Amino acid sequence: MAQNTQPHILFPVQMQAKWCREKTSQLNIYLQDWLLDPSSLTARLKKHCQEFRVQVLGQSIEDCSTEESNEDIAAGEKVLVREVMLFCDDKPQVFARSLLPLRSLTGNEKQLAELGSQSLGQVIFNHPNLKRKGIEVASFDNHSTVANLANYYELSYSELLWGRRSVFVVDDKPLMVAEVFLPNSFAYQKDKFTDE
Repeated sequence: MAQNTQPHILFPVQMQAKWCREKTSQLNIYLQDWLLDPSSLTARLKKHCQEFRVQVLGQSIEDCSTEESNEDIAAGEKVLVREVMLFCDDKPQVFARSLLPLRSLTGNEKQLAELGSQSLGQVIFNHPNLKRKGIEVASFDNHSTVANLANYYELSYSELLWGRRSVFVVDDKPLMVAEVFLPNSFAYQKDKFTDE
């Protein structure tokens, strides 16, 4: 399960936030559409670019924090934390943090610990028994660790950044994926609201 590459200088970035189910009513309709879209984010991003790639920031085994615990993943439970950046045509679009409980990394799901630069979403959305639980959303201001990441990549912005998270269940094995749309990503651009 060890990554061969050196982790990014900011890893783990983490995502401290107040996550909630319905906090999108004040947001414009196109940002809501990206935040609440239940389908594969990887597939949607690929529709908007010529070249899609994943950069792994780091991967390590940690105890699940109280803030990130939920009814499927207990606080203190050993999880594989994976943080990545999703790029479209070399522009950073999304920062993603996944928690994969070690008890979920058995059988066919062992491969999820060895994804390398492959997208987690691309793998799990091909699974016939995938279930996605409710989507929670949160905002991130310019004092957040996600803002530090955006600054590292020289992404300037003045508005709040928005993210979402949800628990996926594959063959009764839970994992949690959280994604934040970085400055200037398609989610904030009106002309990307409707997919071609």
